[in-house]
Amino acid sequence: MASTNALPPTGNGLIVSFGEMLIDFVPTVSGVSLAEAPGFLKAPGGAPANVAIAVARLGGKAAFVGKLGDDEFGHMLAGILKENDVRSDGINFDKGARTALAFVTLRADGEREFMFYRNPSADMLLTPEDLNLELIRSAKVFHYGSISLIVEPCRSAHLKAMEVAREAGCLLSYDPNLRLPLWPSAEEARQQILSIWDKADVIKVSDVELEFLTGSDKIDDASALSLWHPNLKLLLVTLGEHGSRYYTKNFRGSVEAFHVNTVDTTGAGDSFVGALLSKIVDDQSILEDEARLREVLKFTNACGAITTTKKGAIPALPTEADALKLIKEA
Repeated sequence: MASTNALPPTGNGLIVSFGEMLIDFVPTVSGVSLAEAPGFLKAPGGAPANVAIAVARLGGKAAFVGKLGDDEFGHMLAGILKENDVRSDGINFDKGARTALAFVTLRADGEREFMFYRNPSADMLLTPEDLNLELIRSAKVFHYGSISLIVEPCRSAHLKAMEVAREAGCLLSYDPNLRLPLWPSAEEARQQILSIWDKADVIKVSDVELEFLTGSDKIDDASALSLWHPNLKLLLVTLGEHGSRYYTKNFRGSVEAFHVNTVDTTGAGDSFVGALLSKIVDDQSILEDEARLREVLKFTNACGAITTTKKGAIPALPTEADALKLIKEA
């Protein structure tokens, strides 16, 4: 019996992650404001890039599509993708704009606040013409967020990439990754995030994003299911230390979290998404088999948990062996 519910292998299909990559400047001391921070460490990030590296770290095949500044930071980020075995043939460099930066304060509880430098940054200037359509068409899964919807021309590039991926038969994966300070207003954020909602096959939201998108302060099944759309195959709500909930057409449930010593929550959601995509890329029937999906979600929860135990997203992303060890010890 155990064999049928074993964790599926990591797939060989290509997962293309679209959007922004930037550098987070993280204070050397936790629990202080930006002004009080004595110094900052460079931490490469950007949710879609983190997802691509999470996939590769778990032994999957990943590529990143986006634009970086033709500057030292941009070339450093491209180098980090290559070092982590993420394909970089979807990257463009902009000579006129800088790579985006974000200053991040780590509160004492490990949660974050952001101050962004993007006026405009290279990622915002990706055009539909810049896209490597051949790369996108060769993907099995196309993953994206919502930051790329904020301004043109990047918004048009995002919509074009999604359309090309859909036509090529890719599974579309969406993690809105709400960053309110980047949007002109909360209303605009909500409207744009929802404008592409019904195109996605798999959607992952955090508890905070669920509250924001539904306007409800309840984090329950009714609230989550108000975000359901007929083409959706899987809706996931991550609840931090309370684990995650899953919803499909035919079943729903929750998977408990793993308890770890949380230092920095950066990248936990990206690790969770990367782990999920790496396990379903070659076998989407998992989305219709609750027992197998639960095994996968136990693994994704473990990956998310491990990522909170170290500062920064990319250094903290786990290997499969790390995740299996945590599951075994729990």
